[in-house]
Amino acid sequence: MSLGAYIIYIALLLIIPLWAQSKVKSTYKKYSKVETSSLMTGAQVARKILDDNGIYDVQIEETRGMLSDHYDPRNKVVRLSTDNYHGHSMAAAAVSAHEVGHAIQDAESYGFLKFRTALAPAAAWGNNLSFFLIIAGAIFGSLQFVGLGIAFFAIAVLFQVVTLPVEFNASNRAMTQLVSTGIIRNDEERSTKKVLNAAAMTYVAAALVAVAELVRFILMFFVGNNED
Repeated sequence: MSLGAYIIYIALLLIIPLWAQSKVKSTYKKYSKVETSSLMTGAQVARKILDDNGIYDVQIEETRGMLSDHYDPRNKVVRLSTDNYHGHSMAAAAVSAHEVGHAIQDAESYGFLKFRTALAPAAAWGNNLSFFLIIAGAIFGSLQFVGLGIAFFAIAVLFQVVTLPVEFNASNRAMTQLVSTGIIRNDEERSTKKVLNAAAMTYVAAALVAVAELVRFILMFFVGNNED
């Protein structure tokens, strides 16, 4: 790879995630100022959807941080950031419903969620070890280390790729639940989808960057093998 191409490649790796983060923050900020017709808080939205789906063993908790919302499958808890927990906005409803979408996936033993959960520990190890092995391989001229590092990194990339269907499915479930339960009106669907789609782009960006890095490492490995 030439120096110019490498600079462009690195720039894209930086620009894509930054653009995705900027998109989700600006969209969230816009629709956090627009109230839903139901005026339900994010916590109320989450509880209603859970109850309507017969899921009574999942708790709802407030957590610190901006957009720190998540579903904890181990402890069966939907954690909502303060603004979403107490907020009556389109953004609060969308994010809360999305996290409950993961709880519904868990209750229904959704295949991709189960696979991602099982893959998470290996992916964390793979992400941490891969770069050390690749760098060590480059320093000591060991293609075996580089190959092992690439294998570990591939596990982390697989986790990012598997995350995509999990997140998109949760968003689809969120939209269905928000409409069917009457939390939002039909004329509010478009705004809610914008929030969910913007959030989804962060996962798409992360997956694209991870795959691009994996391809680069693989190409480097084969070039090294050919030179030997």
